[in-house]
Amino acid sequence: MQFINVENVVFRYDTDSDKESAKPVLKELSLSVDKGEFVALLGHNGSGKSTLAKMFNGILLPESGDVIVCGMNTKDDEKLLDIRRRVGLVLQNPDNQLVASIVEEDVAFGPENLGLDPKEIRRRVDEALKAVDMYEYRTHAPYKLSGGQKQRIAIAGIIAMQPDCIVLDEPTAMLDPRGRQEVMDTIVKLNKEQNITVILITHYMDEASLADRLIVLDSGKILTQGTPKEVFSKVEMLRKHSLDVPQSTELAYRLKARGLNIDDTLPLNVSECVEAIIKGL
Repeated sequence: MQFINVENVVFRYDTDSDKESAKPVLKELSLSVDKGEFVALLGHNGSGKSTLAKMFNGILLPESGDVIVCGMNTKDDEKLLDIRRRVGLVLQNPDNQLVASIVEEDVAFGPENLGLDPKEIRRRVDEALKAVDMYEYRTHAPYKLSGGQKQRIAIAGIIAMQPDCIVLDEPTAMLDPRGRQEVMDTIVKLNKEQNITVILITHYMDEASLADRLIVLDSGKILTQGTPKEVFSKVEMLRKHSLDVPQSTELAYRLKARGLNIDDTLPLNVSECVEAIIKGL
């Protein structure tokens, strides 16, 4: 079942000069995301990833074309609130999304603005904090938490709104390896256990390899898409567009180039890489 459908979208940012002369960021882009799918958006800086992310919940609107969420067009002002309830956006810097001095109050901010009953807000806050394994920190001050913990609180704030989809724009970019792992574990858990649709923008290819499908953007268009194995096996093409592959894929690719008998479908992680090397000896 299609959850988001992007149809021939063109978008360009206003400039001090004539908008018509500005270069389009997105160029007649079309794609779809199914309910419950985990999709990773990849591309070098300026490829249009973050612009597209802001279109999924109507923060930005297409110059032409349409973005349809559960049958609702983001251009329809009357549907915009419902769309934003269904699609939550988590930004790169968690400090930009934390608004309260106590964790549970921060998570409650969204549901309170929906005008929900206090008992329902309490239930949602508790469930959201448990979903990201931060319930024991509910009375802590957010500023005392680590970067990974802050980002999980930001995600909990979105979960408390009970969206069908979470869009994450480089949520681990400012985190150390431990924080990145904490956040990615949370994202995978939400997708697999709660069937929340996840759209992840990341520069970390090992994170992208966890997705069901990859969509690679280049200059506002789709360069390629497919499963992680399909996309990351196109090593040379990705390199030409300033993109990397997971470390295990890179190692297997180099060994294959040196003559080791490794399949064209390259491994994505350490265990797959070890298996491929042993098999190729």
